[in-house]
Amino acid sequence: MCDNVNEKTELKIFAGTGNRMLGQAIADRLDLPLGDVKIERFPDGETYVQYQESVRGADVFIIQPTCHPVDSNLMELLLLVDALNRASADRITAVMPYFGYARQEKIDRPREAIGAKLVADILTAAGADRVIALDLHADAIQSFFNIPLDHLTALGMFSDYFLAKNLENVVIVSPDEGRVKKARGFVRRLNAPLAVGYKHHAFHGHTEITDLAGDVHGKIPIIIEDMITTGGSIIKCVDALIEHGAQPEIYVAATHGVFAGQAVDRLNDHPALAEVVITDSVPLPDEKKRPKIKQLSVAPILAESIRRVNMDLSITSLFDT
Repeated sequence: MCDNVNEKTELKIFAGTGNRMLGQAIADRLDLPLGDVKIERFPDGETYVQYQESVRGADVFIIQPTCHPVDSNLMELLLLVDALNRASADRITAVMPYFGYARQEKIDRPREAIGAKLVADILTAAGADRVIALDLHADAIQSFFNIPLDHLTALGMFSDYFLAKNLENVVIVSPDEGRVKKARGFVRRLNAPLAVGYKHHAFHGHTEITDLAGDVHGKIPIIIEDMITTGGSIIKCVDALIEHGAQPEIYVAATHGVFAGQAVDRLNDHPALAEVVITDSVPLPDEKKRPKIKQLSVAPILAESIRRVNMDLSITSLFDT
């Protein structure tokens, strides 16, 4: 580490129960012990949090994705932040590899809640000083926070992975207009053309691909997504690509493998899907592991970002292309 930067006197890493393996991997990358915190559940389901070591004056980072069970993991994060605030931590950063409620970032129908804004407000009210998030579903969520938010991306890691595969005649596919900006970075790195799908949300939880712009005929598509929940949208996109003449060797790169219900089987069993590449932002339990699911670790990205925040260094330069 450089001597001329403002390093905090003590950096501490704690992990909630949302993804403790990732928390340990991040601590290992930073050559630090994972902090000792007791997290228990009362018989009625309430969460209890108590730090087992002093955090006074420390620069503390909490690793806690708000994945399934979303509400429990969110409440746990809030209690972890609150306890640090009451124990006089110098700075509290919530590291959220997966930001639950991110799909509720705007009002699409009358009388809906904006869940992402509410989460931002309660995190701030609990005492968080900063948030580190990874591939938010909508960039607009950054504006919901009145505290600093560092928005990281796994797209560089994905592009390195696919460059190493040396695939030929590739086309990058954004399954909807909202992902085009992100997909363009992939296009530059892989020097490949871009195709865009157009989604129609007929009703809540149901998505259709109504059109496809771009030439995919005879090409190997790589679909770029931020998350996969049920796998329904990915399957519809794959089917649309095959209908337009794409090769039946289709790849998917999605940061967050939420995989609700039978998603992993739906994807693994599709004959045109060659591989689904995700990260460990969300835990992948053994019962959801399948041959076509490939998991990359975001621990190096998050660890380096934490180091830079601690030392007041730029994070943006990590993702310059």
